[in-house]
Amino acid sequence: MVRSVSLQSGVGRAARSAVAAVTIAAMLLQGIAGPVSARQMTKAEYEACQSRDEASFREAIDKLTQRLLKEALTKVDYAGAVADEWRKGGFEEILDKRIDLAVEEVANETSLWERSRSLFNKDKASELANSVAERVFRSDAVKSGLEAMTAGVARNVGSVILLAASDAAEPALECLKAFLGPRFGSTVARVVADDARREFQLDPAKASATIGAGSVLAEGSGGLAGAVILVVRRQLANIASRIGQRVVGSILGRLVGMLAGGIGAVLIAKDIWEFRNGVLPIVATEMKSKTTKETVRGELAKAISEQINEHTREISAATADRVIEIWRDFRRGHQKVIELTERNEGFRGFVDTLKPADLARLDEVVALVLVAEGEAGIIRRLQDGTLSQAVTRFSPQGMEIARELLSLDKGLQWSAIAGSALPQVIELGLHNRIVAGEITGGQLKRILAFEDRVATMRLAGIPRTARDTLLELNDRELKSLARALSEEELQTLASYLGGLEPQARERVMKAVAAAPARMQVLAPARVRDGIIASRDQLAAVSMMLRGDQGLDVKLLKDDFLMVLDGRISPMLLVDKHPLGLGGIAAGLLVLLLLMRRLVVGRRVKVVKAL
Repeated sequence: MVRSVSLQSGVGRAARSAVAAVTIAAMLLQGIAGPVSARQMTKAEYEACQSRDEASFREAIDKLTQRLLKEALTKVDYAGAVADEWRKGGFEEILDKRIDLAVEEVANETSLWERSRSLFNKDKASELANSVAERVFRSDAVKSGLEAMTAGVARNVGSVILLAASDAAEPALECLKAFLGPRFGSTVARVVADDARREFQLDPAKASATIGAGSVLAEGSGGLAGAVILVVRRQLANIASRIGQRVVGSILGRLVGMLAGGIGAVLIAKDIWEFRNGVLPIVATEMKSKTTKETVRGELAKAISEQINEHTREISAATADRVIEIWRDFRRGHQKVIELTERNEGFRGFVDTLKPADLARLDEVVALVLVAEGEAGIIRRLQDGTLSQAVTRFSPQGMEIARELLSLDKGLQWSAIAGSALPQVIELGLHNRIVAGEITGGQLKRILAFEDRVATMRLAGIPRTARDTLLELNDRELKSLARALSEEELQTLASYLGGLEPQARERVMKAVAAAPARMQVLAPARVRDGIIASRDQLAAVSMMLRGDQGLDVKLLKDDFLMVLDGRISPMLLVDKHPLGLGGIAAGLLVLLLLMRRLVVGRRVKVVKAL
């Protein structure tokens, strides 16, 4: 009979373990798939989410999450989970051994008279029973066993809670959209909700959180999943230290009741030799009984259940706080855009047309326009389409130019002019040397096609009128001149090309192309003005470019005659024959002095007599 009962008890434990395992597995799968109720909000909850102040919105998230968590937790089989861990940890054997040791210790510490008296004295019986129970459940072996069981249950139940909390996060994110959508538009609501969703990713197979970081989220282990893990671990870790006292109290209640009312019937079944130990054998039998052990398991399951249900408020509060924190982080990261979105319906409608990836560009464009043009500039650009162009079709290089020049217009202009050549413009820094409106796309592509940094940069550094004139030359000549001449010399050359007749211009170009150093002769402004002012420009150019050696009287005479004939400017004669003209001037001065002496005569000095 005893064996039959024992066998039935073993079958019962195995059945309970199987049920617990199936229940936990079902909960894990349910956490993955998500219960229907955990994905739905009531009408009242949805309306609460549409509140316009953050405090009311936070309360709505808190209440919604708490309700969904409690619904999920009603399906957790705590008793089955405890029974399964009881069996796997061999806690029954640990408990029986500690009962025997505790009874032996109390018997050795109690006199025969006291033990015998416990059979007839209720107070003494309770004292011995209390001593045994206290020693058993406060022993290191039993406390370690309880902690191991609690840890095992925590792994299973905690995983279910974590998945249930993650499942509850989805309605919380829908609540977030209901709060943000009417005020800031669907794009803002969707982006914030997606950031939160990415942060609370779970691996159902491992029942562990993978905490991510969105574009505006603080990195770390914070968030709903992190909060749930901390709460579950902290609370279940404390159960093991408190469960012993709860079990002692429950068992002592049963023992005291039994000793007070049913001790006579128990004594009949006892051997007379056992009378010497008083009620201790009875206490040992009761503490090893199936009923007592079920009481221990029940108290453990009840303690875990109470702790978890009690702290659903903490988990839901952590959820609400984190959702609010995510929204505030986003608002800080996109402050100007959020302000405009809330105030201006047209701007909000524009933001709703954007993709989430466009928001970072929108932030930068808005900041640039606000600095230069104010909020009115934003609205104007919204209406003329340049805001949309800058946000959705602006290349990264165009935005880089706008950022450097602190002007959205300049970035747009360079994008239109340079097109695919914009990376070369940035590499060479041409946007810092040329105003976008002072060069055409064709001209830009032409000087970039030289693939010569020196030539390109020098042509970019001269005024537009000079550059336009030089660009009339063929590519070979232009590249050669740009490499050989400085920016100042290029400007002078351009002024010659613009002011000379064809024959004189060709003469200048051939001479400079053959020997770029000859440009130094033509570079002074008075020379340029003299040549251009000359009636015979070809003669003037030829004279200035002629390579004279020393003083040549014949050449000086010829050049002087051209000046007298009015063919060339007199100023050119000074630049071309400075020594000759200097010598002539000195000779004339001497001649004038001699003539004056002849005309005036020598002055006689008169000495006045004293």
